Amino acid sequence: MASFDIDGDLVRKLADLLRETGLSEIEFAEGEKRIRVTRPTATQAVAVHAPVAVAAPAPVAAAPAGKPASHPGAVTSPMVGTAYTAPEPGATAFVRVGDTVKAGQTVLIIEAMKVMNPIKAPRGGTVTEILVSDAQPVEFGEVLMIIE
Repeated sequence: MASFDIDGDLVRKLADLLRETGLSEIEFAEGEKRIRVTRPTATQAVAVHAPVAVAAPAPVAAAPAGKPASHPGAVTSPMVGTAYTAPEPGATAFVRVGDTVKAGQTVLIIEAMKVMNPIKAPRGGTVTEILVSDAQPVEFGEVLMIIE
């Protein structure tokens, strides 16, 4: 892992921004440099250390064998969060394997920082694989499904 000088002023600005906005986490990236600052929330244990600077790039989950993120039908996660296959618990899934979807149709939801983010089909086609289960944590760049 390459090391770099940590910009203390940047970390302080990010920490101030967390306090001002009420957010619990913020990440700043520039080239290969990545700094994440977090603070404890009401649901976290008090023993959490904050702020924390992380120098390593965020990991990107490997795509399943034969299904790289560069696959033309890959729908990848644009963020870290929790994937949901239906609009609410007990509801019918947005899509199932074999369903035909249109470009722009919501196929999943990813919850990140208590915000529900709809994931839309980048193109029309048939859902050939769904690679995540309901309420599964996902990483940035992880392949969620394949639309062919």
